Amino acid sequence: MKLFLACRPCLGRAGFLEEVVEFRQVSRSLSLLVVVLIFLSGLLSGAVNAVAGGGTFITFAALSLAGIPPIAANATSSVSQLPGYVTSTLAYWSDIRKFWRGALLLALISAVGALCGALILLSLDNPSFRQLVPWLLIAATALFAAGPWLKPATKPGKEAAVDSLPGSIVQFLTALYGGFFGAGMGVMMLATLGLTQSGDYHRLNALKNMLSIVIAAVAILVFVGGGVVSWLEAAVMVPGVALGGYAGVWAAKRVPQGVVRGFVIATGLFLAVYYFVTG
Repeated sequence: MKLFLACRPCLGRAGFLEEVVEFRQVSRSLSLLVVVLIFLSGLLSGAVNAVAGGGTFITFAALSLAGIPPIAANATSSVSQLPGYVTSTLAYWSDIRKFWRGALLLALISAVGALCGALILLSLDNPSFRQLVPWLLIAATALFAAGPWLKPATKPGKEAAVDSLPGSIVQFLTALYGGFFGAGMGVMMLATLGLTQSGDYHRLNALKNMLSIVIAAVAILVFVGGGVVSWLEAAVMVPGVALGGYAGVWAAKRVPQGVVRGFVIATGLFLAVYYFVTG
C-alpha cells in the first residue's frame, strides 16, 4: 500500500483511498454470472495462448465487462497469465538450460524495464489510464495481427546470442511495455528477439518465455504492493487458464490458427471500441 501511495501523488491520499474502497466493493460482489464469465474467459485465454497467443485480450475484456476498473483489470489479468508463462518455460527447459547463464543480463534488464512500466501504470489514476486503453488496444491488436509476418527467420545451427547492446536496449523497451500493459507483449518480444539475437525459432521462443516470467513476476509484485490486484477474480480465472492451456494442446491440432487469430483480433477491436464508446 505504501508503494502505491508513493506512486500516486497527483491523487492524494483521500482520492486514492476512495478508489480502493470502490475497487474492493466491486471485487466482493461477484454474481454467479460474473464468476462463470471470468472462469470461461480464463479457459478460453489459456487455450488461445496455446494455439496462437493473445489470451490477455480475452481476460482483460472479461474483467472490464465485469466492472473491474481498468488498472485493476490489467493487474489481475497479468496475475492470471503467469502460470501459463511458467509451464511454457518448463516445456522449453532443454533449450533454456543451454543458454540461461548468458540470458541473465537480459533477465535483469527485463526486470528493470518491467518495474519502470508497472510504476508508471500505478502513477496514473483510472480515468487517465482508461483514456489510454483503447489506443493501447489498437496498437496491440495491430501488432498481434502482424504477428505471422514478424516471426523471426530460422537460423539453424547457431547458438542464441543474448548479450548484444541493441538487444539489451530493445528488450528494456519491450519489458517497459510489458510492465505497463502487457497485451501483445509475447508477439512483440518474439519479433524483437528475432531482430537482435541469433538462434533458431525454438531457441528464441524459449528465451521469450523465460523473460516473460521475469517481466510478469516483477509487474505482479508492484501491483500486489499497490493493492490493485482483484484476488477473488484471479482465483476464479487462474484454474480456467490452466485448464485452457491443457485443452489448447488438443485444440492446436484441430482448430486452424487463422480462426483463433481472427477471434483474438476481433476481441481486441471490440474492446477498443468499448472503451472508446464508454470513454
